[in-house]
Amino acid sequence: MGLLVDGTWQDQWYDTKSTGGKFKRQESQFRNWVKADGSTDFAPESGRYRLYVSLACPWAHRTMIFRSLKGLENDIDVVVVDPIMLDKGWILPDGQPLHTLYTSVDPDITTRVTVPILWDKKTNTIVSNESAEIIRMLNAEFGAGGTDYYPAALRDQIDEINSFVYDKINNGVYKTGFATTQEAYEEAFENLFDALDHVEKILGQNRYLVGEQITEADWRLFTTLVRFDAVYVGHFKCNKKRIVDYPNLWGFLRELYQIEGVADTVNMDHIKTHYYASHKTINPTGVIPLGPELDFMSAHGRG
Repeated sequence: MGLLVDGTWQDQWYDTKSTGGKFKRQESQFRNWVKADGSTDFAPESGRYRLYVSLACPWAHRTMIFRSLKGLENDIDVVVVDPIMLDKGWILPDGQPLHTLYTSVDPDITTRVTVPILWDKKTNTIVSNESAEIIRMLNAEFGAGGTDYYPAALRDQIDEINSFVYDKINNGVYKTGFATTQEAYEEAFENLFDALDHVEKILGQNRYLVGEQITEADWRLFTTLVRFDAVYVGHFKCNKKRIVDYPNLWGFLRELYQIEGVADTVNMDHIKTHYYASHKTINPTGVIPLGPELDFMSAHGRG
């Protein structure tokens, strides 16, 4: 795990000393948009764009799900980085560090090097490395039709639950797992499980997070839930309860997993290999657990 400082790579873990042991995530640096209305330099042309992803990363996983759901597999190609991320960061299939893409765009950049990246092959630049915005481009700007996962009538509700889930659950598992003091860990742990309890209640009243139709909010939650029992319970010490212990969350997770095209975006070998073999400060031996057995294809009972 490292970062670029003035364009120079440094192998440096997150600074938690200055935050009292708390993990704080950096804001994404590239925030351009692909727009169908011609209001930006990036038009939604088939074959023009590439996604750089890790199959282990929940943020990158969102983009892979939307690429599949919106039928964009033939329009946007994908490069998958190596699951193990060590002193040189994410590594491309040709052996080059992913950070070389960042410095090819801005030689003096200071930033963490993250996935996903939406890359414009036409101009050789990064459009965006913000997953929340990439999925909205895939949802609305590429003309693929199908379900609108961010419908106008529900946007306020979606934004509200997204904010809650992001802070307490999506990022909450990292706040718990990367905490370096007992106090910071316990605070994040309690916030995480209070939030899971809250979402469990919502899913006991509604089929999905904002009612009776799937929205982007559900997919943003899904990518954390699908990793939870295999990784976050043990590796990140999020061990109060498992997702299988929450009847509504477990049914919800299986329902979404079983939607056509979604299971193909889940690679549990990559997921476990990345977390357990990459985070040497947490798991210095790099031993990858063989379990747990999780049957995502069993009947979910949410029909």
